[in-house]
Amino acid sequence: MSTARYVSRLTRQTLALILAGGRGSRLRDLTDWRAKPAVPFGGKFRIIDFALSNCVNSGVRQIGVVTQYKSHSLIRHIQRGWGFLRGELGEFVELLPAQQRIEAAWYAGTADAVLQNLDIIRSHRPAFILILAGDHIYKMDYGTMLAFHVENNADVTVGCVEVPLAEASSFGVLAVDSNSRVQSFREKPADPSPIPGTPDKALVSMGIYVFRTEALCDRVLADHRLEGSHHDFGRDIIPAMVENAKVAAFPFRDPFRKRSAYWRDVGTVDSLWQANLELTEPSPELDLYDFSWPIWTFQEQLPAARFVTADGYSGVAEDAIVAGGCLVKGGRVSRSVLFSRATVAPGSEIEQTVVFPDVSVGRHCCIRRAMIDRGCRIPDGMHIGIDPAIDAQHFHISPGGIVVVTPERLGQDYPRGL
Repeated sequence: MSTARYVSRLTRQTLALILAGGRGSRLRDLTDWRAKPAVPFGGKFRIIDFALSNCVNSGVRQIGVVTQYKSHSLIRHIQRGWGFLRGELGEFVELLPAQQRIEAAWYAGTADAVLQNLDIIRSHRPAFILILAGDHIYKMDYGTMLAFHVENNADVTVGCVEVPLAEASSFGVLAVDSNSRVQSFREKPADPSPIPGTPDKALVSMGIYVFRTEALCDRVLADHRLEGSHHDFGRDIIPAMVENAKVAAFPFRDPFRKRSAYWRDVGTVDSLWQANLELTEPSPELDLYDFSWPIWTFQEQLPAARFVTADGYSGVAEDAIVAGGCLVKGGRVSRSVLFSRATVAPGSEIEQTVVFPDVSVGRHCCIRRAMIDRGCRIPDGMHIGIDPAIDAQHFHISPGGIVVVTPERLGQDYPRGL
């Protein structure tokens, strides 16, 4: 009980800042009209719901969401789904759009986004600042990391996981001593260093940082005055603090499996597709049915999904996630994720595909290894993911061979920014 009370005091003294303003260009057409954290995930969620849910479930209920790029759908989602926190109890989710509060410029980097909101941050008088990325999928109790930060008397603590060495160049790579103190931090190195004794793995940053408030304010102000800085946490702030401050590394581990816990950076088409498809496995590593740690979101009032026989074809779904409001009418869905209000007409087959909301698939279509964006109307008889040469004439194809289909690519009109 004393430990729980200690952690709850820390979480109540913490302000979380979710950095949700990135362009997300690696998701290609999927972020032409929305910010990356607003991209749908898992049948009913948005990517940002995971960071927000982790905060609420951890007891961190003072949250700022820093927005910039094409943020309408993100702002609308937060307004509709995250208004249940009680302001009279000091709980809130505040939207912090780029406002040119300090000078006539938009956010120039992640650290600059924090700098331009320092007056708002200080007005809440937090003891700790929890910096989060708005575009990762994971479930994490931030209270444990806060306690680790305080116990190590750190200026900043970096959340970290182990990844295969071949993938480490996409992340900030850490070297850590036996006391969990960070000895070096290199952002996206071409030659990442392996973990000592584990040559096939590297220790990388999750983009999660706990700062003492004073340390954060001092550092972003100093960085603001540096010519040539990118004003970025991974490229500038953390490497500089390794040299002259106490930087601790918090390993994010699964206590039951005794290894790094589930964490996915879904910043590319291939990684987003793969993370969605993993949910259709018999025992997915990310358990969305764990009611002790719910993922909160805007809950639309929709009828249950329906599967019916039509024109001699049975409506069937195998190893699939099918959201409310969907109608599979004589179609077959396998190893796929269907978001709300998707319809599949007789004779069509959908395999290993992520179908966003409000998509209609016509008769006798065949779709494999694709991502179908919101509002697409797939014409009767269309084949997608069957012939790469034909697909390449109309759609973007990822390095992993995933076909990205949007209304614009189909020559269709649909309200964008949703």
